[in-house]
Amino acid sequence: MSRPIFEVIALGADDAAAAQAGGADRLELVTDMAADGLTPSRATFGAIRAAVDIPLRVMLRLSDGFSAGGARRLDDLCEAAQGLRSEGAEEFVLGFLDPRGAADLDAVHALVDVLDGCHWTFHRAIDRAADRDAVRLQLAGLPGLDTYLTAGSADGVGAGMDVLCAEAARGGEPGYEPRLLVGGGLLLDHVPELRAAGLDAFHVGGAVRAGGWAGPVDVDAVRTWREALDSPVAVS
Repeated sequence: MSRPIFEVIALGADDAAAAQAGGADRLELVTDMAADGLTPSRATFGAIRAAVDIPLRVMLRLSDGFSAGGARRLDDLCEAAQGLRSEGAEEFVLGFLDPRGAADLDAVHALVDVLDGCHWTFHRAIDRAADRDAVRLQLAGLPGLDTYLTAGSADGVGAGMDVLCAEAARGGEPGYEPRLLVGGGLLLDHVPELRAAGLDAFHVGGAVRAGGWAGPVDVDAVRTWREALDSPVAVS
């Protein structure tokens, strides 16, 4: 089994540098965690890009929740995405649902057109979907989609373990080709079972901050996670 991917949320250049020093493979860039993570500015992206040399996935989301917010808001989001691309961003995170809990294909397609082949993650909107499998089939084959960030449940990884393990076993089926990136209330105690089920990508934010979101990323906490993820997988 290959070395797991470890993604850490970064709010600024200091977070990014600490995460890389601790062993993160990739960063998710956001601002305003009070709204569960919104799109950072071009200046913030540029400062982080200058501070580290690992891949960066930039959040495309302008308001709390999983609605794109209508035509005008979607135009603003596409403009932000284009600006970030102009700044050098090459990977992104996005995900929107319609009022029925299905994927908002108008919003997703508009952004995918702007991204023009960039790799992207469909984020935890899938955990709020009316039908997870249906969302996957809606999005199957979209250019650049290579990852689903999911806890398996809107209530977090602790409640979604069975779903995560079951979906890991479906890898390669239609709609299940993208990698599962586990995040959302992820704890170190969850890691052995998830690794044994074949999951190989993990995402944390507050778990590597000693003071919660008010504090910076702690390089020692990142190292602890890196060591746990790299530990040999128990064979049952």
